[in-house]
Amino acid sequence: MNHSVRITLACLDLAATAVADQGAVETAYTEAIATVGIVPGTVAGTRALARLRESRGLPQRDLFRALSPAGDEAWAATAELAFERAYGSVLDRLGRIAEPGTEAALDKLSGAGIRICLLTGFSNRILSRILDTLGWWNRADLAISPDDVGGRGSPRPDMILTAALKLGVDDIREVAVAAASAPILQTARHSGASMAIALGLRSPEATHTLDSLADLPTLLLGTSPAVAGRL
Repeated sequence: MNHSVRITLACLDLAATAVADQGAVETAYTEAIATVGIVPGTVAGTRALARLRESRGLPQRDLFRALSPAGDEAWAATAELAFERAYGSVLDRLGRIAEPGTEAALDKLSGAGIRICLLTGFSNRILSRILDTLGWWNRADLAISPDDVGGRGSPRPDMILTAALKLGVDDIREVAVAAASAPILQTARHSGASMAIALGLRSPEATHTLDSLADLPTLLLGTSPAVAGRL
């Protein structure tokens, strides 16, 4: 591994990285915006769905604020609550399935002494539901949402810096961040983490690129042929 500092903390983007989405987010989002008057299939509905796809990794509350008429906080709060209810319902119907190789990768990293922090733009309520459904409370050393940092989620560095502080990291360069969304890769760069690993996408923020989280132990613990340099 071409790396002068040993990685001691891996911060992993939960949605679409460690957990297979199965369309749950878009389904819940579509149901939620319909409750506040944005009808799926209309021009407004299509635009709202496009905004969601562009905003993966950003704080959940920020997304609904951006959609709200003239920054209407009450509208945003209503839409967010509807989303959480709809998402919980979708979880009950579909369950959650870890991405292939994810659990084995987490076990390898933990076994090598690398601590794990799960990052999300979802609220703590949804984060807890996902961890409950997967039975993952003991799979990570920490799980952080924007709720834990005063709402300052990606692309701000607060979640990663908080994880480093809580888990006793001595040097921020000992942190690697792996994500399937550009905002969380931006968070990695803003925090000073030495590795910003793009999973399944190409990003100017990335220091490395991998096909999936299953390849992460090879990168962090050895030499991976899937690694690409900074774009």
